[in-house]
Amino acid sequence: MMRRNGAGQRPTPHRLHSFVLAFIAFTLTANAAVDGVVTNGTSGKPQPGATVTLFQPTQQGPQFIDSVKSDTEGKFVITKEIPAGGAGPLLLQAVYDGVQYNKTLPPGSPTTGVDIPVYESSKLPGGAKIALHAMLIEPNGGSMVVAESYEFENDGKTTWNNPDTGTLQFSLPAAAQGKVEVNVIAPGGLAIRRAADPAGKPNTFKVDFPIKPGRSEIRLEWTMPFASPGMFDGAVLAKGAPQMKVVAPAGVTLKGVGVTALGQEPDLPGATIYGVDGAKYSIDVEGTGTLGTDSGGNGEDNGSPKVSENMPKLYGLSVATGDLLGPVLAVKWILISVIGMLAIGFAMLYRKGNPTQSKAANERDRG
Repeated sequence: MMRRNGAGQRPTPHRLHSFVLAFIAFTLTANAAVDGVVTNGTSGKPQPGATVTLFQPTQQGPQFIDSVKSDTEGKFVITKEIPAGGAGPLLLQAVYDGVQYNKTLPPGSPTTGVDIPVYESSKLPGGAKIALHAMLIEPNGGSMVVAESYEFENDGKTTWNNPDTGTLQFSLPAAAQGKVEVNVIAPGGLAIRRAADPAGKPNTFKVDFPIKPGRSEIRLEWTMPFASPGMFDGAVLAKGAPQMKVVAPAGVTLKGVGVTALGQEPDLPGATIYGVDGAKYSIDVEGTGTLGTDSGGNGEDNGSPKVSENMPKLYGLSVATGDLLGPVLAVKWILISVIGMLAIGFAMLYRKGNPTQSKAANERDRG
């Protein structure tokens, strides 16, 4: 026999149904791993229909937890519990309009009310442009290692995504034999291996990498046989790229038409920054040297998950064509970015001290 409530009335079936629904909702919320909303940064409105996936990084690679769709209000709820023992960050991935947007949740950060911004995609650059093009060369021991960086700034509200032509096209010297290592960095992300696809003509390649609002970077590295003194010939295929800055270590000098020494950096003894004009260049390289350092680049395995091995499993990326080069010292990429900013300052001082050359220098710059 059912008890009567305090008012002497039996609970109605409607009240029982509401209580059961409320209890279920409470239980789902209490056990939810992550919830939040997908926001369209182009329109500023919630984005329905985005696929949201939760991963947990482990020593064996990212572990899939669950995948859901955002509802009509852009909200998503992942109710599957996170496996015990996971003390590291969580990775959220939202896929919208053919582009993946990632959100890292550091340990201890809130897992409720998480906002994941996504954007409409366009095959046109829109607000995206190459803000810095820098190269570091190291001729030594009968070969030359080249590390090249393209930094993109996208101050618009759309993602530049063109799989047909790629967002970056580049060429390699024939001596490199098409072997190149490509790494890409999305805004706020880590360096991830990407494939370099043939672009049609010999020794030309394209990189299919969406340029999202914010700062992105595409890094290239290759090696080629080289004897000093020798000529280093190449071409810049990226449209709108600014003047290329080339960093040469101590003991190496660069000369040629359109090659200008911009100055040296005290923190890099003997390293010289050069500005190189023109879509095609021919640089006379004399001397040998490296910018080697022992700061974290010894290639030893410290037991931590390797980004180059595990992140491709998460983002669906593949290894670049050709044999992989030896580990690149992370500090070199930092130097390239810092030297690029210094080069801008050197160029301004150079032009200020040579007013008669300012107009000609401006006309030579690309972008």
